[in-house]
Amino acid sequence: MTVASAALLLFIILDPLGNIPVFLSLLRGLPPKRQRIVLARELLIALGVLMVFLWGGKYALELMHLRQESVSIAGGIVLFLIGIRMIFPPPEGLMGEIPDGEPFIVPMAIPLVAGPSGMAAVMLMGSNDPSRLGDWSLALMIAWGATSAILFSATILYKLLGRRALIAIERLMGMLLVAISVQMILDGLGAYLPGPP
Repeated sequence: MTVASAALLLFIILDPLGNIPVFLSLLRGLPPKRQRIVLARELLIALGVLMVFLWGGKYALELMHLRQESVSIAGGIVLFLIGIRMIFPPPEGLMGEIPDGEPFIVPMAIPLVAGPSGMAAVMLMGSNDPSRLGDWSLALMIAWGATSAILFSATILYKLLGRRALIAIERLMGMLLVAISVQMILDGLGAYLPGPP
C-alpha cells in the first residue's frame, strides 16, 4: 500500500463530510471564536489517539496475544457496521444520542473522528508493516489535515452543498467503507485459513 492509498483509506474512514452536520449541531450553541478553539482541540486529541494506536498497536497486539488476522477481521466487521449505518442511518443519527454542553473528547474526538474503525485501521497498518511507520504517520497526517480543513470549512460547505448533497456523499462513503471492510475480512480470513494443498 502506498502513502497516497493509505491516506485515502484513512480519509474515507475519518468521514469528514459525513460529520459536518453533527459537528455543526454540536458547536451551534458556542460563540464562533470558541467553536474554532473547541474544534482544533478535538481534532488534535483525535490525532493523538490515532498516533498512539498507530505506534503502539503492535505492542498492544503482542500484550493481548492477538493475531493480526483477528484484528483485521474485527476491524473489517466494525468498518462494515459503520458503513451500513452511513448508508442506512438510524433516526437518532450515526452515533446515537449526543450529550448537551460543550463537547470534550466524546463525541467529537472519539468516536466521530477517531472511531473504532480508524483505530483498527492504523493499528493494522502499524503492526502489518512496522518498518514503514514513518509512511503510515505521513498518511495519517495527510488524511487528518484534509479532514481538519473540511471540518473548519463546515459552515461554508454546508451552505454551498446543502444537506441533500452531504447525505448523498455520506452514502457514497458508506458504500466505499463496506467494500473496504469486506476486503479486510477476506484478507484476514485468507491469512488465517490454510491454502489449498
